[in-house]
Amino acid sequence: MKLYKVKKSNIDNRGLYANKNIKNGTKIIQYKGKIITNRKSEEDPKFDNSKAIYLFNLNKKYDLDGDFKYNTARLINHSCNPNCEVSGTGLKLWIYAIRDIKKDEELSYDYGFSFDQDFKDYPCNCGSKKCVGYIVRSESRWRIKKAKKYLSYK
Repeated sequence: MKLYKVKKSNIDNRGLYANKNIKNGTKIIQYKGKIITNRKSEEDPKFDNSKAIYLFNLNKKYDLDGDFKYNTARLINHSCNPNCEVSGTGLKLWIYAIRDIKKDEELSYDYGFSFDQDFKDYPCNCGSKKCVGYIVRSESRWRIKKAKKYLSYK
């Protein structure tokens, strides 16, 4: 029995949900795709940020393009309070539980987007208490909170 199932998501169109209770540390699903060079991901219009991109940086030389139907893990949505993380060695990536996950809970991880001038182009719909409204990696969310506080004084 698979640990996950595809269902309609409250975060985005579709998502992956726990098919049964999953223990912290469990390897859930491999993030599959095609290995490409960093140069290709920087130059190919397929990876333009104006559309959905399923791209992971593997190392200084290679990225993993996960934009393929056989990559079910691409359906895992971002959350500011995730229950999974992506980890791997070499050229393989896996999604692991970072806490116990209850049956029918949506699987999520932090997409790790950087805080830059276009952060407002990536609104977050996770609905968690920790959500800052944008898909920005956890280490940079303080910048959004600070900007909101600054703007509220104006």
